Amino acid sequence: MPFLSATLDRVAPSPTIAMTGRVAELRRAGRDIIGLSAGEPDFDTPEHVREAAKRAIDDGQTRYTVVDGIPELKEAICAKFARENGLAFTPDQITAGTGGKQVLFNALMATLNPGDEVVIPAPYWVSYPDMVRLCGGTPVILPAPQEAGFRISAEALDAAITPKTKWLMLNSPSNPTGAVYPAEALEGLAEVLRRHPHVWVLTDDIYEHILFGEAPFATIAAVAPDLKDRVLTMNGVSKAYAMTGWRLGYAAGPAPLIAAMRKIQSQSTSNPSSISQWAAIAALTGPQEFLATQKAAFLRRRDLVVAGLNAAEGITCAVPEGAFYVYPSIAGCIGKKSPGGTLIDSDEAFSMALLDEADVALVFGAAFGLSPHVRLSYASADALLAEACNRIQAFCAGLT
Repeated sequence: MPFLSATLDRVAPSPTIAMTGRVAELRRAGRDIIGLSAGEPDFDTPEHVREAAKRAIDDGQTRYTVVDGIPELKEAICAKFARENGLAFTPDQITAGTGGKQVLFNALMATLNPGDEVVIPAPYWVSYPDMVRLCGGTPVILPAPQEAGFRISAEALDAAITPKTKWLMLNSPSNPTGAVYPAEALEGLAEVLRRHPHVWVLTDDIYEHILFGEAPFATIAAVAPDLKDRVLTMNGVSKAYAMTGWRLGYAAGPAPLIAAMRKIQSQSTSNPSSISQWAAIAALTGPQEFLATQKAAFLRRRDLVVAGLNAAEGITCAVPEGAFYVYPSIAGCIGKKSPGGTLIDSDEAFSMALLDEADVALVFGAAFGLSPHVRLSYASADALLAEACNRIQAFCAGLT
């Protein structure tokens, strides 16, 4: 009898985490690797958030809490949604987990039965399809190519929905492309969803505060309030507040769904870190001015990287509207050989050759469901990004 579960055959390890581990290995071996594969801001967690965590420790807030968040945190999350998104929720409609990833997993585990379908626009965050498979569902991948702005159309969504469709997953601003769904695009999708009342929406808003341009952030529950009772709106403190390691995500949605997710969490991790919960309260209720400073830095870095990549032979890079990633096409590099003799027959081959020969770590586009592209995170210092672009340009110039 096999010891390991057959469930493992349906999923693969996260390529982004695997690349981060490979970078750490090479650095320990003495290689000067520029790692641009991880989606992690290089800013320090704000001082007032760190101080709140220290106070929580000193005040003895170090024991088990309510499974999916203390009342003070849920109140702070309700206030955030009201203040920033115009959405009214009560604490029984709020859940907090160990990062946004757990919140998404809880939602899928609580709702999917074998054969249920989840529509996922591609490019997608690498974990979406595998989470669906782990929970017994079937991912239905809906391509959103660069020429479409990396966004799905209402017509494409309508064609993808079947009687088995349970969820549509949206991520705006997007990881890996930085694409944004403005309010009018969300209204077009909402019009389709009104015709299919069995389909719910799971919206991942984790990059909400890293948005460029004049248009305000839009989320579908606010754009289409008549759909609010079948929308789960997920967010967290990791990206905007530079708190990736604190592992605190949250979501708001219909109370029965939140209760089902709480039941899942009660039998898996139980409560998120008590210290992280108090730190998240400080993040959500404290000073917010630093967000504009960080966004300005990301905008500067975005422009640096887009220009640097578009100067590389065989690469075309669209200008992202948010988040801190670019998702350039490497179509002009396919079919060539690297200076080290590697045939570039895929974006994975390109990424591995770039790492081995130029000491720059990116993530290949196939991991996100759309090739031939690569993802580069520009959440790093300007000097590192400039040097990475120089290395990429030199590598591409050497392709024959």
